[in-house]
Amino acid sequence: MNRFPRKYRPFATLALVLAVTVLPVSVALADKDDHVEARELLRRGEILPLPEILDMAQRHVAGDIIEVELEREDSGWEYKVKVLTSTGRLKKVTLNARNGALIKIKDD
Repeated sequence: MNRFPRKYRPFATLALVLAVTVLPVSVALADKDDHVEARELLRRGEILPLPEILDMAQRHVAGDIIEVELEREDSGWEYKVKVLTSTGRLKKVTLNARNGALIKIKDD
């Protein structure tokens, strides 16, 4: 857990669990093997590690990260990061999972 910056530590465990287990049913069977698939994607370089994604999301929208999803879309894997801003607004930052490129930011 020491690899996470201090400001992310309260959310690191929750975000990690969400990132490796929240896969759409259409992509993978909704069973206990979802985390295995996520680890394999990371090993093959198809997705970036979670600490990098959290940092990239924070660069676009500052606040508390409250949820992270990893989803397969037509264009490829995407991380969807929900951020609660200091003003109480909920934003969803969508990033390309392979390179971290910003896809969109929307109010959630």
